[in-house]
Amino acid sequence: MANDALTLLGMGNPLLDISVTVRDDALLTKYDLKMNNAILAEEKHAELYAEMVEKYAVEYIAGGATQNSIRVAQWMLQKPGATAYMGCVGEDAFAQQMRASCAEDGVVTNYMVDSSTPTGTCAVIVKDGERSLCAALNAANNYKAEHLNASENFALVEKASYYYMAGFFMTVSPESIMRVAKHACENKKTFMMNLSAPFLMQVPPFLATLMEALPYMDYLFGNESEALTFAESQNWDTKDIKEIALKIAAMPTAEGKGSRTVVITQGCDPTVVARDGSASEYAVIPLAKEDLVDTNGAGDAFVGGFISQLVQGGDVAKCCAAGNYAANKIIQVSGCKCEGTPTFTA
Repeated sequence: MANDALTLLGMGNPLLDISVTVRDDALLTKYDLKMNNAILAEEKHAELYAEMVEKYAVEYIAGGATQNSIRVAQWMLQKPGATAYMGCVGEDAFAQQMRASCAEDGVVTNYMVDSSTPTGTCAVIVKDGERSLCAALNAANNYKAEHLNASENFALVEKASYYYMAGFFMTVSPESIMRVAKHACENKKTFMMNLSAPFLMQVPPFLATLMEALPYMDYLFGNESEALTFAESQNWDTKDIKEIALKIAAMPTAEGKGSRTVVITQGCDPTVVARDGSASEYAVIPLAKEDLVDTNGAGDAFVGGFISQLVQGGDVAKCCAAGNYAANKIIQVSGCKCEGTPTFTA
């Protein structure tokens, strides 16, 4: 299963996005959902997915935060088989649809299959270009380290040199995260994660997983609201994003690890990058409001673009430029879809 072209491996929660655009707050209010937020589905959201399919014009898109980033990185790289992705799916049409989407994008998928549980889905409600996400993990929640540890699957880990996982995977398989993190450390490879959502730092077991993995992270991504929540979790008395990024970058690293780079996006405001006691800002690409279609996947696309240059030896300025290019493209279409051939030049 090892692929000679493989450079980047992602692990996460593969979800099929069920995306709708609404004009009012009725659906959001009914299911207690907020814009620019990402949550896990609860019992009160049980009917949400069926209602979306029944009452709205639905678009199905291969999703899940890590899978989005890997697909965007693959699109930017334009080298088939340069990226691979692991996660758990059901044995159903949704899984087949995701496999086909990733294959079309050039991403190698190595899904664990749980035939007793449906493939995970994510409700994406778009209003005025902003989005609310509500994920029903289903099979994605059942990924097991036994799958990762099987020799034919771990061959992908051994082949890759860069690893990326969204923080959402912390709710599923901390054991898998740590196995890959330690492999990266022992073999001088690059391990990357994302804060992903404020709730992950507000639930003690998830925060504990984050703090266990943090010393192994060469790169940590997040947005401003996640950075603020991290600061609160550490009882830091600051709301200054640069200061928070610097403090996270300065936290202890595992033996043998070099410096940690912390990358915090701030929507239309400059991206903050902190490393080795200094913080820099990188401007985003301006976009007229009328050209904004959907912010869903913007952060994922930024990470994918950033990593696409990192794996090719690009410096931080080039990585941020590529990240901002990818995010700019993604927010001009509905859902995290890679269309056409990228024309990025730094």
